[in-house]
Amino acid sequence: MGYKTIKGNLNPGLYFMQGDEALAEGAIAAGCRFFAGYPITPASEIMLHIVKRFPEVRGKFIQMEDELASIAAVIGASWTGVKAMTATSGPGFSLMMENIGHAVATETPCLIADIQRVGPGTGQATRVGAGDIMQAKWGSHGDYQIIALSPWSVQEMYDLAIRGFNLAERFRVPVILLGDATVGHLWESVEVKGELRVFDREKAPGRPPFDTPEEDGVPPMPSLGDGENLIVSGSTHDGYGFKKVGDGAVNEKLVNRLSKKILNHTDEIWEIDGHFLDDAEAVMISYGFVARSALRAAHELRGEGRRVGLLRLKTLWPFPEKAVREVSERCGKLLVPEMNLGQIVREVERVACSARVGGLNQTDGEPIFPQKIVNAMKRLLS
Repeated sequence: MGYKTIKGNLNPGLYFMQGDEALAEGAIAAGCRFFAGYPITPASEIMLHIVKRFPEVRGKFIQMEDELASIAAVIGASWTGVKAMTATSGPGFSLMMENIGHAVATETPCLIADIQRVGPGTGQATRVGAGDIMQAKWGSHGDYQIIALSPWSVQEMYDLAIRGFNLAERFRVPVILLGDATVGHLWESVEVKGELRVFDREKAPGRPPFDTPEEDGVPPMPSLGDGENLIVSGSTHDGYGFKKVGDGAVNEKLVNRLSKKILNHTDEIWEIDGHFLDDAEAVMISYGFVARSALRAAHELRGEGRRVGLLRLKTLWPFPEKAVREVSERCGKLLVPEMNLGQIVREVERVACSARVGGLNQTDGEPIFPQKIVNAMKRLLS
């Protein structure tokens, strides 16, 4: 079916929402009608809001016994033709990794919200962190590509939930919304529009559901009950789902297509936000809630006559190499503030080979405040 314009579920206007609630409302607006989950701080409010709202939109909610079962239920629901999601935080996200890989292999669209907190282990359940960035990309085994988005506001928790579902359905891939405890529990105004564009998965009866001759690389996706005699297997399979676990050529073709259908469409997936970049002599590259502190720091540094800019990454995976490379070629100094010991900074270093790259890291469960970023940038500029 592709993209279409639909009316929203809420009356258009401004609403005062918590970040987790806004994410739930965005998912509902995008057409989510199945949620399976298990309560975990700081993501529980997503589930609680879904419980309250789903009866109004004829959605189906089920609390599972754990996060392994939650993502399994979401995968199964997606194959019935419904838009499905779950939400969790660090420990639960770890438990989902095997089935996220299964969703990649079976090309099952779904949305997974990870509202990050301090780790490792149980960590500090109520404190903010951003330590799951690399896990989102590399947490499951084998070669694959994933899409991960990073909101910095309550508005974007709403907007990126819609975009996440659109990307999941468009590319038949799990999409991870990497929020954090700060933006998840923040209360802000959210603008809800009367209409929105959503993507509904393509169907083409008789065509193979796991292969396509089209350069697009995304096959049509039938639903269970459509009469397509579906075989959905996480093992190496041909275009009709039949296992080919002893055929190396089939596996190579499958793995390459699963990756290329994402990597060949990065210009459609990548989304960035630039501030003061035209004349910048140094640039902060940031994402999520910390980017708000980075923007305030940029304003303060500009007020002191320092030509500093901000490149905000709204898409983390696939990593927006093109934008980072272009910025690094225009200015030779980059600062990457993040609430971990350095994860995206490694990607920046890989892409921006000729630039001087500095990291600013914090893992004390508090957001990075603007003055700390100002001081770090001054050291980089000296």
